[in-house]
Amino acid sequence: MTVEDKIRKKLEKQILFIDGAMGTMIQNRSLEESDFRGERWKEHSKDLKGNNDILSITRPDVIKAIHTLFIDAGADIIETNTFNANRTSQEDYDLQDLAYEMNLASAKVAKEAVKDFQKQNPEREVFVAGALGPTNRTASISPKVEDPAYRAVTFDDLVETYYEQAQALEEGEVDLFLVETTFDTLNLKAAIFAIEKINLSRFKKKQERIPLMLSVTITDASGRTLSGQTMEAFWNSVRHAEPLSVGVNCALGAVAMRPYVQQLSQISETFVSCYPNAGLPNPLSETGFDEEPEDTADALEVFAKEGLVNLVGGCCGTTPDHIRSVVNRLKDYEPRAKQELAPASRWSGLEPLTIPRTGDRPFLMVGERTNVTGSPKFARLIKEGNFEEALSIARQQVENGANIIDINFDEGLLESEECMTHFLNLVGSEPEISKVPIMIDSSKWSVIEAGLKCVQGKAIVNSISLKEGEENFIEHAKKVKSYGAAMVVMAFDEKGQAAEKEDKVSICQRAYKILTEKVGVEPEDIIFDPNILTVATGMSEHNNYAVNFIEAVREIKEKCPGALTSGGVSNISFSFRGNNIVREAMHSAFLYHAIRAG
Repeated sequence: MTVEDKIRKKLEKQILFIDGAMGTMIQNRSLEESDFRGERWKEHSKDLKGNNDILSITRPDVIKAIHTLFIDAGADIIETNTFNANRTSQEDYDLQDLAYEMNLASAKVAKEAVKDFQKQNPEREVFVAGALGPTNRTASISPKVEDPAYRAVTFDDLVETYYEQAQALEEGEVDLFLVETTFDTLNLKAAIFAIEKINLSRFKKKQERIPLMLSVTITDASGRTLSGQTMEAFWNSVRHAEPLSVGVNCALGAVAMRPYVQQLSQISETFVSCYPNAGLPNPLSETGFDEEPEDTADALEVFAKEGLVNLVGGCCGTTPDHIRSVVNRLKDYEPRAKQELAPASRWSGLEPLTIPRTGDRPFLMVGERTNVTGSPKFARLIKEGNFEEALSIARQQVENGANIIDINFDEGLLESEECMTHFLNLVGSEPEISKVPIMIDSSKWSVIEAGLKCVQGKAIVNSISLKEGEENFIEHAKKVKSYGAAMVVMAFDEKGQAAEKEDKVSICQRAYKILTEKVGVEPEDIIFDPNILTVATGMSEHNNYAVNFIEAVREIKEKCPGALTSGGVSNISFSFRGNNIVREAMHSAFLYHAIRAG
């Protein structure tokens, strides 16, 4: 039985308990600069006091003792002392090259504490979670007010940082990965991307994965992360990771955290965790926080009574006494029953866009004015380098009712990857635009990938197809899935673009089977575009193109359950360019029948 199987079995029967605040316990030890430096960094050029992660090397006895106190208090899961043990955060101390060693040492100390405890208490099983913090930089927000497109860290930087950290934790034999205190979902998506690479390699060798736990931080009463996402938008963005658990930690005490845990409990189909701070900060108290152990236990008992949680612990300010009190109060409560959610397309920007599989499905409008091939004005502004005014076109589309905005820079004179990155970073700084999901549109995979690395929400890729064969199609689909995006699939295959109804349906059926059976894509993340082609061209073979599309949509919906369909409506009337009255009439009539067809 794998570790994941063991933990899942336990979680189905009982609430499991996570440890409390490592930082609080270290502060209570009144350690000096010399404790952090040890002999090895005696002459280091920067102050190291406060760099708690290095203590796993210089004072492993202190860290092991803290782990043991939390285990004695009843914790089923202890976290490694690695919250800031990553290359990005350690640059502040000029110790970035030490990140791997810190993580390996921390994992070994935690495993030793568990091993020693279980020698005396063989009846209790305790697991070690490798803790990965958010780093001290954000990939979605510019630290420069005067330059909103600037980023102090990129997605690729974060993937490299998290990969190194997770690799060391794996070598140290942690039982779980816990990516916690997420304030920017793009940072978390980079961590997921890195950990998935490690788990894919591990599965090939050992036929097992290290289970992944995720935890987000809601910063205030707005109910949003620091980077602006709502709880549901956050979950839509990271569901693709299929984590063991998802939860909320830090920033708030349990009382203030309750509505967000409650919401997560309703929208998540996985186990739910919660480990709050010990109330509000109070510099006059011994721990720096207001709540006594019984206060925290009182608040968390409400969560257990309401069936909201599967894992409970403590964050800043919580001591072994807090955990002991929580364990004693909650240990006999039934765990939250896992939710079975109705199938739906779940996308997001800063806010969620959820389309149910059954019932009334809304008609969605994709704004295509931020597309250099579809808007002469947008193309001109981008070529002039006037990104600010180009941004106003995106804003106008959302204000006018676009549910999704399509962004495309496929133009020979443009550096498309750079344009996509720059523009999406600007979009990310505009909440009124970035609240809707982004459709990243390009015929070049490198441009699509550049875009996926800039979007913290669940984006939609436009598009992939079977045009270059199954192998290429599967490779691109797997990558889209690993970035947590949905995908538009064009009705193209190795023979070319499908024009007849039968070809449109057969290509989409073939793609559907590959995506759902070989790649593991949820049907609701597939959007088929069966090609709206131009009618009234003067060629008789084109006369039935509109009917072909409409009939194909009806059949695709029957044969590819859960998938959505889309089309570029303006294509139908290209023969009448310049005659807007005729074009608008054609669009209205076409849409009426196409929507009724599904």
